[in-house]
Amino acid sequence: MTLREKLEARKAASADRTPDHVKAVMGRSLEALRHSGIVGRALAVGDEAPDFTLPNATGEPVHLAELLAAGPVVISFYRGGWCPYCNLELAALQEAVADLEAAGAGLVAISPNLPDESLTTAERHALTFPVLSDVGNVVARRFGLVFEVPDDLEAVYRAMGHDIGKANGADRWEIPLPATYVVDPGGTIRFAFVDADYRLRAEPADVIEILQTL
Repeated sequence: MTLREKLEARKAASADRTPDHVKAVMGRSLEALRHSGIVGRALAVGDEAPDFTLPNATGEPVHLAELLAAGPVVISFYRGGWCPYCNLELAALQEAVADLEAAGAGLVAISPNLPDESLTTAERHALTFPVLSDVGNVVARRFGLVFEVPDDLEAVYRAMGHDIGKANGADRWEIPLPATYVVDPGGTIRFAFVDADYRLRAEPADVIEILQTL
C-alpha cells in the first residue's frame, strides 16, 4: 500500500468511531486553518531554507549545513509522536530510506516534542534517520508552519489522552503543519508539500522522483 492509501484507510476507520461532536470540533479547526492563510505564508519552492541546528533523539546536535554538504536533504515536519497520521508517515519514510539514500539524499524528521518523546517515537518505529526536537517550534516557525491549537480542539485532544503541552515541554499548545521539503545542496527548496489537512502527506515516491531530477 502507498502512504496515501494507508492514510485514507486510517481516515475512514477514524470516521467510523469518532463521535459527531468531536468531528464538528475537528472540522471547524481544519476550516479555520484553511482560511487563515498559513499555507500561503509557509516557505515554498524557490525559497531559501533557513539553516538550523537541532538535537536528535539522544541529544546530539544535527546541523542542516553539514547535511547539505553531503547532498540534498529531505525535511519532514510532523506534529508529534501522539499523532497516528504522523506515525504512518514516519514508518513510510523508513521504508523509503534506502531509495532516498540511493538518490543521494539525507533525511530528518522534526517535531516540537522533547528529546525523550522523540526517542520513544524513533524506537517505536525503528527509525534509522535522525528525529529532531524543535522545542518551542523555533525552526518550524521560521518555515512558517506554526499555529496554536484552539481551546475546543485542545479539550478534544486531552480527552483522547494527548497532553501536547507536556510532550512539547511548553505551556502553549503550538504545533506545526505537517510539511515535507526537499532542499538542494545550495539551500534552495526544490519541493514543498504543505497542507492545512493533517491527514494529507507527501508520498515518498514523489519525493524520490524529485530527488532524481536534482
